[in-house]
Amino acid sequence: MNVFQMRDKLKDRLSNPNVKFSFNREDETLRISRVDNGKGVTVKLSTIVAKYKEQKENIVDEIVYYVEEAIEQMKEESISNVNSAQIMPVLRSPSFDKKDKNGNDFVIEKHTAETNIYYAVDLGKSYRLMDETMLETMKLSKQQLKEMALFNVRKLENKYTTDEVKGNIFYFVNSNDGYDASRILNTTFLNEIQEQCEGEMLVAVPHQDVLIIADIRNKTGYDVMAHLTMEFFTKGLVPITSLSLAYDKGHFEPIFILGKNNKQKRNPDVIQRLEATRKEYENKDKK
Repeated sequence: MNVFQMRDKLKDRLSNPNVKFSFNREDETLRISRVDNGKGVTVKLSTIVAKYKEQKENIVDEIVYYVEEAIEQMKEESISNVNSAQIMPVLRSPSFDKKDKNGNDFVIEKHTAETNIYYAVDLGKSYRLMDETMLETMKLSKQQLKEMALFNVRKLENKYTTDEVKGNIFYFVNSNDGYDASRILNTTFLNEIQEQCEGEMLVAVPHQDVLIIADIRNKTGYDVMAHLTMEFFTKGLVPITSLSLAYDKGHFEPIFILGKNNKQKRNPDVIQRLEATRKEYENKDKK
């Protein structure tokens, strides 16, 4: 499968009289946009092709679903009623776009050296990132927006599963509601987990649909956390960061875990079991 074949496959799957396609050979991207207002999304074909080698049609299905939902929500509908709008915070990497396709500045707040906070209007099966013009339309200040978003993220249910590896405890929040990574902003939840920790607490948001928390009780735990975070990072549709963050009572500090070729640390049985656990969570959420 190459980028041209993937381009044709997506065009076939997304065929619709309401959309048009634009292929950029140099950037290896395909833009799918609405005919009526020109709004749309751009997907990086080379990235999808790389994931296709392992995930096959699953990644195509995921991209098609994402694009169809996004295109549907890009109808010219006014979002002006602050009372009916559900505002949520979403995390993105510092390299993520700072403006929308029309040149409007997104509302962004720095979180850590590895993460920025964007704000979004929840639209049910998808959401729309907020820009400065939307703040004016909704007559909201940035502080009001932040308070609303944090209030809403604290209302989310924080279900998690756990796994123990070589004496280290790993917590996985993977509800696939679009806001798993956003739960890192719920300090009450993180502090409750920290109270249970016996070692150093690390958190990770490799992509938007997972939050990993680790109670690192020995050196092996650091290496397992690094491997696990990178594994999720490379498979996420919206990757954020492959680095872990040390956490202590509301304070985050990005850390780089330098793995050593230590057989005990890189036990293949451990990695295989964690990967099986990850896939089990994903399959459970798709049912």
